[in-house]
Amino acid sequence: MRIDWKITKKRGNIRPLLTYTVTLEEHEKALGLPPLRMRSSIPEPEDSWQEHCYPGQMERAEGAGPSSCYELEAPSHRGRSWPQTLRLPWREDNAYPEVEASFLAFREAFEAMLAQAYASAPMQEEGSLASSAASRMLVAPGVLAGRFLAAARRSEERFSQ
Repeated sequence: MRIDWKITKKRGNIRPLLTYTVTLEEHEKALGLPPLRMRSSIPEPEDSWQEHCYPGQMERAEGAGPSSCYELEAPSHRGRSWPQTLRLPWREDNAYPEVEASFLAFREAFEAMLAQAYASAPMQEEGSLASSAASRMLVAPGVLAGRFLAAARRSEERFSQ
């Protein structure tokens, strides 16, 4: 699995955008992994649909704190990668240490799921069964009698010609 992310912010009161993509490698897809969703520690700002945050409002208000955190997600073995975009809260210092910490925790959860899937060993089983000796002994007299009668008919047909 590969996680690529970037945080971009325009100058001013504009909230930053976190864009990330989770890409599974072919050997991971071959294990039939389900999609992974995990609650992160990346805060989702109030009214996250809004691209700006003015001074004194929402996360910039006195005593404001994050209302919730985003979920991170990875595609299943059948899905394909696509960029996810999350709007981050405005911060004066532009520091978002929880982004890397969340992706590290996400990678650990994915690797645990990967190890569990890999532990399910491959197998192939084949078999065949033949009639039992008891079954053969039961039908042998009738089968032999039929063969003897068929041979006798063939002999009789040859001599009668």
